[in-house]
Amino acid sequence: MRIVFIAGEFPPLQGGLGDFTRELARACRLAGHEVHVFTRAAAGAPDDELLDGVAVHRRVSRWGWATWKQVAGFVQRVRPDVLNVQYQAAAYHMHPAINLLPLILSRRAPVVVTFHDLRTPYLFPKAGPLRRQAILGMACAARAVIVTNVEDDVSLRQAGLREVFRIPIGSNITPADLTGFDRCTWLRCAGSRTQARVQEMNEDAPERVFVVGYFGFLNESKGGETLIRALALLRDRGLDIKLLLIGGQTGDSDPTNQQYAHALMALADELSVRTQILSTGFVDARAVSEAFAACDCVALPYRDGASLRRGTLMAALAHGAAIVTTTPRVELPELQHEENVLLVPADQPAALADAIRRVLTDSELRRRLQAAARRTAALFNWEHIAAETVCVFERARSR
Repeated sequence: MRIVFIAGEFPPLQGGLGDFTRELARACRLAGHEVHVFTRAAAGAPDDELLDGVAVHRRVSRWGWATWKQVAGFVQRVRPDVLNVQYQAAAYHMHPAINLLPLILSRRAPVVVTFHDLRTPYLFPKAGPLRRQAILGMACAARAVIVTNVEDDVSLRQAGLREVFRIPIGSNITPADLTGFDRCTWLRCAGSRTQARVQEMNEDAPERVFVVGYFGFLNESKGGETLIRALALLRDRGLDIKLLLIGGQTGDSDPTNQQYAHALMALADELSVRTQILSTGFVDARAVSEAFAACDCVALPYRDGASLRRGTLMAALAHGAAIVTTTPRVELPELQHEENVLLVPADQPAALADAIRRVLTDSELRRRLQAAARRTAALFNWEHIAAETVCVFERARSR
C-alpha cells in the first residue's frame, strides 16, 4: 500500500505530533508499505529526503489556505492508496484550512484523519460553536477516523460518527541501552549546564539529592503551576529535591507554550524554588533516556487527567519510571493506582507533594512502580499500532 501522511510538524521540528508520525511511518515502512510524509519546512533540513526508508517531503512554508493547492498537487503526483491527516490544531498554527482537507481531497484519495486531540482551530473572534463544527465537519468528510483515547472516542460517537477507531499511541522515545550508566556520575558530570548545576548544589553527595522528572512541553493542560507549588511544599518539608525538566519546553508549533513557560518561571521565582529547577533543553533520544534514569520519580500532573493520548506518559512508562500523575477523567484499565502509577486529583499541589514524597522515601514502592511501568509499556508497541492503523486504512479503501 502507498501511504501518505500529512503532518503539521516533523523532526527536526519539535512536537509530539511529528514524533508520533515519525514512529508510525517507520513501523508502516517496516511492514512493507511505501510511505511518504508531507510536512512543514524546517530550517537546515532538506526539502526531500529518505529517512529509514520513509520519503519525507518538507514543502509547506506555513499552513494556510495555500496548503490546499500544495497538498492536492503532491497527491496528484504520488497517487497514494490512502491519505492520513495527523491532526492537532496547534501543529497547523490553529488555521482552519487543514480541517477542510478531507472534503477537498475526497475525490483524489481515501482520507483517514487521526485526531491527537479535539482541540478546536481558531476561526475568528466569538466563533463559538463553529469551532466545534470545524472538527465534526472534518471527521464527517473522512472515510474513517482514528482517535488515541477513550474520551475522544466517546465524544465523536456521541456526535453521531460511526467509523471511529481507537488506537493507542506508543512512546516517541525508544529507551536507550544504558548498560554501565551510573546516576551519581551523571549528576557529578559538568558536561552540560543542568548537570553542572546539580554538581554545584551537592558536589559531595549527589546520591542524596532526590530528582523528580517532568517530560514534555510546558502548556496550560499539563499542570505546571501545580508542580511548581508541590516542589515548594516538598522543599519546606526539608527534602533536598530538584525538579528536572527533560527535553525542550516550548516546541516549534504553539507560541502559547513560551508564554506559559515564562509565567511558570515567574511563579518559581515568587516561591523561591528557581534554583531547584534544572533543564536539559532539547536533547537527543539517548540523553532523554539518561535523564529518565537519573530521576527517582516522574511527575505528570495533567490538569485534564492522565490519558493514553499523552506521548509524555507513554515515554515515562517505556523508561520504567515511578510515575505520579492525575486521575483520568474516564476509567483506564491500563492505569492502576498503587500498581503501575500513583494517581492524585488534578490541581491539588498538596496531594501531588504527598504522593511524590511517598515515592521518594519508599524504595519498595518505587521499585514496584518502575517494574509495573515497563510491563504496561509493552502493551503499546509500534508494530502492533501500525498493524491496527493499516487495517483502518484498508477498510477506508474498501468503503
